[in-house]
Amino acid sequence: MEKTIPGREDNKKSTDCSIAEDNKAVLQFIEEVTTNVDEVQKRVLAEILSRNANVEYLQRHNLNGHTDRETFKKVIPVITYEDIQPDINRIANGDKSPILCSQPISEFFTSSGTSGGERKLMPIIEEDFGRRSQLYNLMISVVSQSFPDLEKGKGMYFMFVKSEAKTPGGLLARPALTSIFKRPHFLNLNHTSPIETILCLDSYQSMYSQMLCGLCQNKEVLHVGAVFASAFIRAMRFLEKHWSLLCNDIRTGTINAQITDPAVREAVMKILKPDPELADFIEAECSKSSWQGIVTRLWPNTKYVDVVVTGTMSQYISTLEYYSSSLPLVSTTYASSECSFGINLNPLCKPSEVSYTLIPTMGYFEFLPIHRINNEVKDSISMSESQNEKEQQQLVDLVDVKIGQEYELVVTTYSGLYRYRVGDVLRVAGYKNNAPQFTFICRENVILSIDSDKTDEVELQNAVKNAASVLIPFDAHVTDYTSYADTSTIPGHYVVFLELRVNSSTPISPSVFENCCLSIEESLNSVYRQGRASDKSIGPLEIRIVEIGTFDKLMDYCISLGASINQYKTPRCVKLTPLIELLNSRVVSSHFSQTCPNWIPGHKQWNNMN
Repeated sequence: MEKTIPGREDNKKSTDCSIAEDNKAVLQFIEEVTTNVDEVQKRVLAEILSRNANVEYLQRHNLNGHTDRETFKKVIPVITYEDIQPDINRIANGDKSPILCSQPISEFFTSSGTSGGERKLMPIIEEDFGRRSQLYNLMISVVSQSFPDLEKGKGMYFMFVKSEAKTPGGLLARPALTSIFKRPHFLNLNHTSPIETILCLDSYQSMYSQMLCGLCQNKEVLHVGAVFASAFIRAMRFLEKHWSLLCNDIRTGTINAQITDPAVREAVMKILKPDPELADFIEAECSKSSWQGIVTRLWPNTKYVDVVVTGTMSQYISTLEYYSSSLPLVSTTYASSECSFGINLNPLCKPSEVSYTLIPTMGYFEFLPIHRINNEVKDSISMSESQNEKEQQQLVDLVDVKIGQEYELVVTTYSGLYRYRVGDVLRVAGYKNNAPQFTFICRENVILSIDSDKTDEVELQNAVKNAASVLIPFDAHVTDYTSYADTSTIPGHYVVFLELRVNSSTPISPSVFENCCLSIEESLNSVYRQGRASDKSIGPLEIRIVEIGTFDKLMDYCISLGASINQYKTPRCVKLTPLIELLNSRVVSSHFSQTCPNWIPGHKQWNNMN
């Protein structure tokens, strides 16, 4: 690109003057690119296509070196992950020829979306990290307009890495944030958590040591957060359970013996000093009957909570508000494993009003119009049997979206994705100059999510079918089912309501239902199973057996709310409180999974190669 995004130097501390200059330059950049949106988008597409003109994928589709938008839209198909999975597998297996991208693929980001129960592999080139860093710099400058002088204190962020693997061809495959946390520039961010505590794979030791460091530096903390709202709430619940041990460490200047990682212990000891006065203060606050406002009580200089509260994370807003009192809840950035997209230019808006302005230099963006039938998302491509030229033309460019309309985001990236359907449903909320601003609505087809997991209706149906087979020897059959994500516990967990027809008079043992729970968990995707078995970010799945006739009552209630009796079908996930209350009022027994489902890092096919 001709224009680069200004940003701070990572390897030196900026003066107040240089910070002001950086902020001014960044804000000017935002003004320019949001004013000249279409020009920038054309230039981005031309640059992507010209540098990748000779890659196998574009040659296969007869682009023939063209870099104009019209030819690109005419010959390059709109795709999903399954369409390029054979190409991804070739790269993963060691093929270094320019298949998708002219530049070498440096690693794969593993997407939290799944394909065949496994994380998707997104190709990444080295310069992608520069773009992600640039978007971060944009976000910092925007946030600093609402919260000045953040550089004079620290951020307390609870950040965790996940396991990484190597493909058969030797490329790293890991979540985007794990990769970013391990890069050198991340060391220079002014956070309370030493990098050793973040990189510790033991979830208990990582959480404990990060919380301990955050408490030790409580007066310096100006902003707190985590990537997802669920992770921050999990940290507060952890503190609620372990504050006594943490106070003892602060009082004595020693670390609890359960923290055995040598690197973690060494890093924490550089911060931890005996401080009986601070320990007494924390103990007094944590001993009170109410934990309302605990964030501002323990970290009194905190200005805001930085967490994602859009999409499925909105279910945590009330809990966040309870813990943080009146602090603003700020959702800053919109990004995925595929690409960085945009930022929230109004950090002080209400959580329900968060919208993101897509930065047109990040990639080339198109939008597939979404239509709702009976409140179900339908798109113009999946409704048709073929993806003909007319359907391709139904996608609109960034400057052509309409206020109030919903779209699925389609992206072309510098690292080898072309007209790739991201799966995010967005609604146009407004404009910044000529750049539309989008509210994140949901992930397409996802019905259950606690943390980074995403479970769709088909996956849940197959899982319940497998659980039902466990009941057949006991002459019991599942007549209907539904589910919901219960976030009243931390970590949250899936709840599956089952209505049974039992032909035998012999009671079914609780252990049988516990086996049904495990059967469902074993049937869910690797992201869910990792959250249960390794990250501990998801609690044990629960089955609630309901009285016979419960789903008839559910239908009656939905019809009373206006649903058509002719078109009614049982919702496979319920979110309305009255529906959940109705189901819970008819529960006759409740059962939890007693063991964690099986999970190992990497893809199954890689682990089966040896």
